[in-house]
Amino acid sequence: MLQQYDERNRDLIVNINGDLRHRDQAGISPFDSAVQGGDAVWEGLRLYNGRIFRLIEHLDRLRSSALALAFAEIPSHEAMIEQIRRTLEVNQMRDGVHLRLTLTRGVKVTSGMDPRLNRAGPTLIVLAEHKPPVYDKAGITLLTSTIRRPPPDSLDPKIHHCNLIPSILAKIQANAAGADDALMLDARGFVAETNATHVFVVTKGEVATSRTLACPEGITRTVVLELCQRHAIPHAERDLSLTEVYRADEVFCTGTMGELAPVTKIDGRTIGDGSVGPLAVRLGALFRALTATEGFVVVA
Repeated sequence: MLQQYDERNRDLIVNINGDLRHRDQAGISPFDSAVQGGDAVWEGLRLYNGRIFRLIEHLDRLRSSALALAFAEIPSHEAMIEQIRRTLEVNQMRDGVHLRLTLTRGVKVTSGMDPRLNRAGPTLIVLAEHKPPVYDKAGITLLTSTIRRPPPDSLDPKIHHCNLIPSILAKIQANAAGADDALMLDARGFVAETNATHVFVVTKGEVATSRTLACPEGITRTVVLELCQRHAIPHAERDLSLTEVYRADEVFCTGTMGELAPVTKIDGRTIGDGSVGPLAVRLGALFRALTATEGFVVVA
């Protein structure tokens, strides 16, 4: 699975602290905290017919992450929504769009990791691209990576931070093995997530996913659990071993960029009968029904 360049994105206008510029002219300072140490938080958003699905929940998570990192300033939801709206309007976008919202601590007076060096900030970056869901709905393959997700006592995954090196290293391993993505374990050897998405397994009609010990509090993950509750689908949040994953009837991944994507093979093992399972199909349809009717209106 390799994302492809979309010609519609050739002349994107990028928003950096309200400054709207062509993608080739936009830039941030080499003294910005994101450049200096990955000192930033981010959210992925998806635009459906003028509405951003679960926008407030995403902004709440962004604020929570910035608070945990002790950012001196955090823009209000209203201020960030306005910059999102400006970005979409200038790019004439209203559907089939993925947005990456990044908030850095800001610009330092000199290089160094000490937050007291930050004299200007924060930096808000709004990047909107024409981008359909990136995963193959016919099924993807995973490889279990040797790179572990850090535990909360090392780097709390509830901080949706921009330090993505562990996930990038895991993705490199998956690429080398010819898999679409990497399955990542926690420090105890239980399933955490993939390098980019949450993981669900289906066994004898029960939908189960990992606890948020070594994976983020996913927005799409939460929606799937809500759908299970609403439609009386048995579900659980618990530790999952690799053996449980291998012998599952179905496995699927969730995330804003890819929505719901079935997994048909892991570590060379065929999952179920190798086809997209019925619960993945049902939950995918329920999810699409939600995104077709719900969301925060940002463009007319």
